[in-house]
Amino acid sequence: MSPSAQSVRSIRGIAPALRRLSARIDFPAWRRFFLALLGLSLALYLALYATALSQSGLYVPAASVAALSLLLTAFVAVRVVPYLARRSALDRWLMKVEYEFTREGVVYLAAIAVIALAALNTGNNLLFIVLSCMIAAIAVSGVCSRIVLQGLEFELTLPEHVFAGRPIGARLRLKNRKRWFPTFSVTISGRVSAARGAIPAILSQEVYLPYLPRRSSVREEVRLTFPRRGRYLQDTLRISTRFPFGLLRKTRSITCSQEALALPNIQPTGKFLKLLSSIGAETDNDLKGRSHDLYAIRDYQQSDSARHIDWKATARSRQLKVREFTSEDERRIRLVFDCRVPDARPATLDKFEKGVELCACLAWHFFETGAVLGFTANRIEVPPSPAGQVIYPVLEALALIEPIMKDDSAFKLPISDFIQPHTFQIILAFQPPEPFPARLQQSSFFVPMESL
Repeated sequence: MSPSAQSVRSIRGIAPALRRLSARIDFPAWRRFFLALLGLSLALYLALYATALSQSGLYVPAASVAALSLLLTAFVAVRVVPYLARRSALDRWLMKVEYEFTREGVVYLAAIAVIALAALNTGNNLLFIVLSCMIAAIAVSGVCSRIVLQGLEFELTLPEHVFAGRPIGARLRLKNRKRWFPTFSVTISGRVSAARGAIPAILSQEVYLPYLPRRSSVREEVRLTFPRRGRYLQDTLRISTRFPFGLLRKTRSITCSQEALALPNIQPTGKFLKLLSSIGAETDNDLKGRSHDLYAIRDYQQSDSARHIDWKATARSRQLKVREFTSEDERRIRLVFDCRVPDARPATLDKFEKGVELCACLAWHFFETGAVLGFTANRIEVPPSPAGQVIYPVLEALALIEPIMKDDSAFKLPISDFIQPHTFQIILAFQPPEPFPARLQQSSFFVPMESL
């Protein structure tokens, strides 16, 4: 290739680079910047000229020139400086930081006040030097803290399903995007903005990170516990530091978007274990009673239903005997949760929460036994399906369920839909079972929440 061709190609390669460079340059901002320098230089010249006029005894022209200098300076401050601030990288330094004096900072501030009074009263130059150093330390602390709090990104990762009252392992990832400076001694905490109402925060504890190198990230394992079921939100993370001197606690808020749904607690309770034997006996009896094939006649047990008593065998043996039929292969269970409460007293609401947890424990139990599970509640219907497919939709519905007053007609139990063949209903309600139809009572087990 000839030298002329090489030079032409190099020129053609430089042209796109120059166009990209010119596209990055903010020409209007630079134009205003140089105009501001020119204006401030002219204002300085006018100020010096006004000083010379005043020393010559020309006070009226000196005042006019000084006023013109001030007007020129004010014009630059009002019209140019805000424009340049909006178009520059100063937004990183204009971040909102909350300041809080620590105990050490209060003592330090009191020492500054004492030394300032002593310096003003005595005129001692050494005291003024000490006072200047102490005030400079506060300025250095502010600059260092802003550097520490800048360029940070957060990511909070939770498990797919979380349960109330059960500790979980969450992962907090902190990334330092700063090119030159590391981050020292930061504390991360969570807060929900007031606009979100009474929704609790996900991160309810503080996480301390002593050091994070520049352009690197660190993952911290956090043990979290959600005290109750329901929705949790994290829309603000607060990062604070007392670096470098511990005089002030500087806090910066970072907006994030993280939601979590805490499912009801499924840990078996004493009340659940006590009811489980009765519920198991009723479901077994219902399943046995569905088939027409007699399996055996055996002695009566306390958990057996009276409708299965064989009176002829009882009369012959003079002992209670029951008929046991062959069982079908799958259990079809339907959980019915009546959300109506008689009042809004704390004791009633506490029983309502216990009923929700008991229903969740039952759903999890039938999921582990491989039953066909359905669920009905306040305008919520989960059709019967294998429990492995519907267990989490049922638990999510229970996590968000809320009590309604008993006189509210917005929710009515569709009794006719519950009377289905080969399906056993477990109904949790405050009202007694007497108002329900007899056919429903025969194929259902009632759990009165009033007794929980």
